[in-house]
Amino acid sequence: MPGATDATARLVAELTRRGLTIAVAESLTGGALTAELIRIPGASVVVNGGVVAYQSALKHTLLGVDAALLEEHGPVHPQVALQMAEGVRTRLAVDGRPADIGIATTGVAGPDGQGGHEPGTVFLGLAREGEISVIPLRLHGDRALVRAASVAAAVEAVWQLLARDAVE
Repeated sequence: MPGATDATARLVAELTRRGLTIAVAESLTGGALTAELIRIPGASVVVNGGVVAYQSALKHTLLGVDAALLEEHGPVHPQVALQMAEGVRTRLAVDGRPADIGIATTGVAGPDGQGGHEPGTVFLGLAREGEISVIPLRLHGDRALVRAASVAAAVEAVWQLLARDAVE
């Protein structure tokens, strides 16, 4: 993924330049997003850590996702992504300071659907102090391609979040 590699290096450099930290909550990407971020030399300055919460129960106990939400809608839902992002941001605080940015991935990589969702249905959650947003994705390809595209989209989503700051 040479294009994603460049984007990730650019993102880590920008987070470093701004003195911002990031925490990652992953489901369908299974640690691939965290691995992509920490692959960049110097990422330890900005990456607080990552949580792989593949099972719904862990989304609740580790990340604080509302149990009733999970029961009603399952793990593939925009609100789940938002709550995962906010939960990881605060739970992976360092010295009492939450991460500046939380990013979360949840969805269906395939090959089979889940909970009425087709493979390639993905939600990215983004959280920072006073702001949360969700990015719905409809990706195509096999399981590996959906996971890789989710990682690339998450890197791009954080970059776009930072780019909005530069414009405001």
